[in-house]
Amino acid sequence: MSTQVSPKTMAAAVRALSMDAVQKAKSGHPGMPMGMADIAVALFTRHLRHNPLDPKWIGRDRFILSNGHGSMLQYAMLHLTGYDLTMDDIKNFRQLGSKTPGHPEVGVTPGVETTTGPLGQGIANAVGMALAEKMLAAEFNRDGFNVIDNRTYVFLGDGCMMEGISHEVCSLAGVWGLNKLVALYDDNGISIDGDIKGWFADDTRKRFEAYGWNVIGPIDGHDIDAVDAALSQAEDEQQKPTLIICRTVIGQGSPHRAGTAKAHGEALGEEEIAATRANIGWDYPPFEVPSEIYAAMDARPRGEALEGEYNEMFARYEQAYPQLAAELKRRLAGVLPEGFNTVVMEALCAAQAQQETIATRKASQRALDALAPALPELLGGSADLTGSNLTNWKGVERLTHDNMLGRHISYGVREFGMSAIQNGIALYGGFIPFSGTFLTFSDYARNAVRMAALMKIRSIFVYTHDSIGLGEDGPTHQSIEHVSSLRLIPNLDVWRPADPIESIVAWASAIERKDGPSALVFSRQNVAFVDRDEVDADAIARGGYIAAEAPAGADKVQAVIVATGSEVELAMQTRKLLTAQNVQVRVVSMPCADIFDRQDEAWKESVLPKGVAVLAIEAGTTGLWHKYLRGKGDVVGIDCFGESAPAAVLWKHFGFTVERCVQKVLALLAE
Repeated sequence: MSTQVSPKTMAAAVRALSMDAVQKAKSGHPGMPMGMADIAVALFTRHLRHNPLDPKWIGRDRFILSNGHGSMLQYAMLHLTGYDLTMDDIKNFRQLGSKTPGHPEVGVTPGVETTTGPLGQGIANAVGMALAEKMLAAEFNRDGFNVIDNRTYVFLGDGCMMEGISHEVCSLAGVWGLNKLVALYDDNGISIDGDIKGWFADDTRKRFEAYGWNVIGPIDGHDIDAVDAALSQAEDEQQKPTLIICRTVIGQGSPHRAGTAKAHGEALGEEEIAATRANIGWDYPPFEVPSEIYAAMDARPRGEALEGEYNEMFARYEQAYPQLAAELKRRLAGVLPEGFNTVVMEALCAAQAQQETIATRKASQRALDALAPALPELLGGSADLTGSNLTNWKGVERLTHDNMLGRHISYGVREFGMSAIQNGIALYGGFIPFSGTFLTFSDYARNAVRMAALMKIRSIFVYTHDSIGLGEDGPTHQSIEHVSSLRLIPNLDVWRPADPIESIVAWASAIERKDGPSALVFSRQNVAFVDRDEVDADAIARGGYIAAEAPAGADKVQAVIVATGSEVELAMQTRKLLTAQNVQVRVVSMPCADIFDRQDEAWKESVLPKGVAVLAIEAGTTGLWHKYLRGKGDVVGIDCFGESAPAAVLWKHFGFTVERCVQKVLALLAE
């Protein structure tokens, strides 16, 4: 770093770019970038190991902006340190198609590791990344070859601290001893509603010490040398994650708005910006940064040197441990092992031979028993429901702070934290993570599921106890709206398998999918093995397929019954009774409506032909099924909450009987 440019001048450049971009956009949050500018300069110029010329270098430290509304802080630092983020990109802050969106988005801006904005999820993702680093290091590092060795730094603010998810994930970070996780807390005492004393009086130091963290501070967050020293102290910690409490002033540098809620989420205005320029000694017009500042902050030469050293070390690692190196490269690339398809086909053949009548949650576990041994990257878990979700498999060890080779995580009762940590693991790479809870508790985790879909990451969410079929636990645990609600999330594939065959295909599809998450929804109760016409895994993988054709053939179909999950059994029974009455009925199983909707029109027409009466059956809300009725049809579903009673009583109470379904089909044909 050049001695000709002071760190305070660098911080002034960050403040100026941040307030100017927000002003030009007439939208954004200048307060946090101006308040944390000194902290960012200390981290990026003195500690962060990164290479702007190769933002995906595996040896890099990870930086996460959990208080993502302050995105201009990150964009300013990325621009000034040499990433492919131009001044025109800065000028286009928050504009359509820009590389500088309102909140950081992974895959949009080089150097952004995760999408943040919903407060608390960034720190959760950071915990997941730090855990993934520690696990991969335990598996692949050898003496003299720390091929996985990076820190995870995260900025977070008062809002992140208030969100309940921060309690969930920071508690786990302490349990796991994630000593390479360093969080810098922007303790400015201001949120949108003003001074936080009236609604946030936690003793943050004691809170994090109780979690098992190393806590430094409070320090002066505007003293770059103090931040530098605190970071060095944090990096020396060998046992615990570290929280550095940084006392700051929101909007630092603004003469009239610093320290007030007015600095948080709106442009400062031309007059205040002019006054701020004078106050911080910034004598340059908007969007102009002197060349000497760029030269002083340019991280590319050091980044190239660091990556060069890493690559030389990895080359020696490859010579010493060729199989380990090849396996690590495969897993980081997200490529499945050779022969995985063969393992899937063997599992399907075994399931077809056994034809078991079991709960699909058990069928899911059987699928894991078959697939997991071939997938060392598979990493499971559950929110204190392992014995109910059945997310473990034969021979798997539990992950603990002293066994980072375990491949099943007991997250405790932390559905939201679990899901967001899992997203961080998926973002880091090297693992295909999944986790489980009851379907009704997907509500707790929903925003993390949405973020996985938005980020297009391979994150798998397992949900069991999927309907009134769970019985006596009653309406608090009986999912009614949840499957439909999950289907409303763009880019999320929601699977509801009917039997062991569909469960294996669902797992294989979720594992193979690289452009988004999947939700696998399973039953508590036993369901009959589907007596389908043939086992065509490719057809099942298209989301909706003909499970049983009309006895007289495709040209004679009078009605189609389409069903999912446990209700496919009811559809097959209904078809049998109608066949006895010489009514030609096709049964379509639709384990994944999302994938079916992506099929070409020819496939959709071959499965659900226009002009044919359609009866849809699913033990949940009916609204989304009407698009499949093709102008003539009905739905057997539930549009109210459940009841507490034995499952057999509930199925009859809510009208899921063969007799009612037969009457529905006959009524459609009589119209």
